[in-house]
Amino acid sequence: MTDTTTPPRSAGPDTGPRSDSPGDSPSGAGSGGRPRPGGRLSRRLGTGATQGFLGVWALLAAVPLLWALVSAFKTNNELFASPWKLPATWHFDNFVRAWTKADIGEYFLNTVVVVVGALALTMLLGSMAAYVLARFRFPGNRVVYYAFVAGMTFPVFLALVPLFFVVKNLNLLSSYPGLILVYTAYALPFTVFFLTGFFRTLPTSVAEAAVIDGCSQEGVFFRIMLPMAKPGLVSVAIFNFLGMWNQYLLPLVLNSDQHKYLLSQGLAALAVQQGYANDWSALFAGLVIAALPVVALYLALAKKVQTGLSVGLLK
Repeated sequence: MTDTTTPPRSAGPDTGPRSDSPGDSPSGAGSGGRPRPGGRLSRRLGTGATQGFLGVWALLAAVPLLWALVSAFKTNNELFASPWKLPATWHFDNFVRAWTKADIGEYFLNTVVVVVGALALTMLLGSMAAYVLARFRFPGNRVVYYAFVAGMTFPVFLALVPLFFVVKNLNLLSSYPGLILVYTAYALPFTVFFLTGFFRTLPTSVAEAAVIDGCSQEGVFFRIMLPMAKPGLVSVAIFNFLGMWNQYLLPLVLNSDQHKYLLSQGLAALAVQQGYANDWSALFAGLVIAALPVVALYLALAKKVQTGLSVGLLK
């Protein structure tokens, strides 16, 4: 009998012609898989527009600071005659006059006492509350969390009158403890909101291993979780520092003792006094002294702030 089966075809490569439909090519690519010139051009234009916007924004933020810094070394005549030129002689005595005669030094120390005390208390209480809300489940957990979130939306000026009488009844008007407690109360909602989300991103395996080894909950929090949450703590501490350092409305209402004025109050009073005294160079020197700690702190910890924010957002 004759075998009529068709012999199998070879498994060699198919060298026959093949037509690819336009839909088979990658998206945004032309013939041969090459990217379309229009897509590359649009990306370049988008990148250039973004960089241009950021450059303009940087100029709007940096030019006033640089102008105030240069003006702090000028005389009053130079401020009005040549406001955009460098001073002929750099007058460092403007800072001495602002620090001593304008009482900027006293206001600066008052601000340091209040801000450091309030910041330490805020970070301690805020981190503890955020850790409990993030790690423990109990009845009312969500209610407490959203109560802190709602506190972020409450305008400060709506509570000024009742707040004034509460502080007055506690005999804390025009005192460091009164300002520290009020600053802490208004900084806690943001601190708890930020750190609660950050603590949720941290792994629980290390804390569970520590508990199995006999570590208490206090030990887990202070020895393990706080060091792990350092990027988030640094970020929220800087934001709180900026808000407390630049606070004006609360000390204006709760602090009437001129010897306990904070920098914001002192600069406002200095603007009025130096306006009548025509000592504008001392006023600019006081502005530079007030802004210098904020700028220096951010420049020193900018990378840690970015790290803390990126970790909290990406996770």
